[in-house]
Amino acid sequence: MSYPSDLTDEQWELLEPVFHAPGKRGRKHADDLRAVVDAMLYIAQTGCQWRYLPQSFGPWTRVWSQFRRWSRNGTWARALTVLHAAAREAGGRAEEVPSMVVIDTHLARGASNGGFTFHDRGGPYGRTNGAKRVVAVDVTGLPVGALVVPASTHENRASELMLGHLAEQGVTGRLELVLVDRGVTAAAARNIGKRHDLEVRRVGWDDKQPVFRPIRHAWRVEVAHGRLGRSHRLAKSFENTTTSATGWLQVACIATTLRQLARSRAREPRVGVAA
Repeated sequence: MSYPSDLTDEQWELLEPVFHAPGKRGRKHADDLRAVVDAMLYIAQTGCQWRYLPQSFGPWTRVWSQFRRWSRNGTWARALTVLHAAAREAGGRAEEVPSMVVIDTHLARGASNGGFTFHDRGGPYGRTNGAKRVVAVDVTGLPVGALVVPASTHENRASELMLGHLAEQGVTGRLELVLVDRGVTAAAARNIGKRHDLEVRRVGWDDKQPVFRPIRHAWRVEVAHGRLGRSHRLAKSFENTTTSATGWLQVACIATTLRQLARSRAREPRVGVAA
């Protein structure tokens, strides 16, 4: 049985080297790895609980253990980097890595199942008990990086963590400009810019109005957060650790990028075959 969230052959060919990367003791993955990735995309989109995973994906414990492993070793982040470069190329961008990114955060209410959790209070007046999702997008609106931190994390620290994450992923080679909102202080923007040798620009409206007014380029990260919110697994922050929460956010970013990549390639002119 197939599902709309399943990878196509072309998409799996692009991602297979990332998921089949050998470990320190050599390759030890089973033959069902594609089905495991399909299962995680299915869960991200539908919000299905682990034990309710359709049997066509195999044992849920197999999928769960692999998700934990990939979340811990950064596989999801590497897969997103590969897809982002492919999507930029398919969209007609001259370079695979961006020269400008927009960083913004979104608060998600926590809904853990008890026990120790990273959720805490943050946001305006500390009213939201949950997590803060940090997303960086390029000028096309495609996610290039995603992290989850406790809700109390200041915007200064969240932006610093995201830039460090992007540097680890190797996507800052051309980066010159970073747009952040005014939750980041002016002093922090200057210091972060000096540490990373780039310009960190605070954007926002001086006058407050009760209507949404898009800011050039910066509005794209708001659209990205909205699209990610359609993944039912992200309806709330259901995870107890930042590692797991970051993993699901990155899976949702991968699903969003896969859809954009499919649309871009569908618009490519088809070359006729000579008779």
